[in-house]
Amino acid sequence: MRLTTRGRYAVTAMLDLTLHAQDRPVSLADISERQSISLSYLEQLFSRLRQAELVSSVRGPGGGYRLARATDGIFVAQIIDAVNESIDTTNCKGKGDCQGGKICLTHTLWHDLSTEIHGFLNGISLADLVAKRDIQNIAQRQDDQLLILDDNLQASAC
Repeated sequence: MRLTTRGRYAVTAMLDLTLHAQDRPVSLADISERQSISLSYLEQLFSRLRQAELVSSVRGPGGGYRLARATDGIFVAQIIDAVNESIDTTNCKGKGDCQGGKICLTHTLWHDLSTEIHGFLNGISLADLVAKRDIQNIAQRQDDQLLILDDNLQASAC
């Protein structure tokens, strides 16, 4: 099984949004800067996340995105599903045509594994992730790095 960049970036961006959206909407530019994800790629992801009603957008100055639900009601599997990412370990993408148009010997094994992985990710909410100390520490480090960069840019502009 291989989770592609789309699924990984969607979960990362949603976790960043969760960590930074306490008082105000979060801009995609801010997420892009903190997570080193292309702004245009985030726009595509958030369009799908909005369609899945996981986020809502706020227009105008100071606009951006907010979570559309409480953090304990948004699960990693929902985020991955929203961006049309497949959690499939079969060789045939679940179609059952793995061996010359017919099901292979191990199809059921890999299909069952895919189901288990999806179930595992469906049991992890954004609230669960935010509660982890290492995630909080990493988020603080990222915020600190941006402050240092901003201070350096301001100092060089003077």
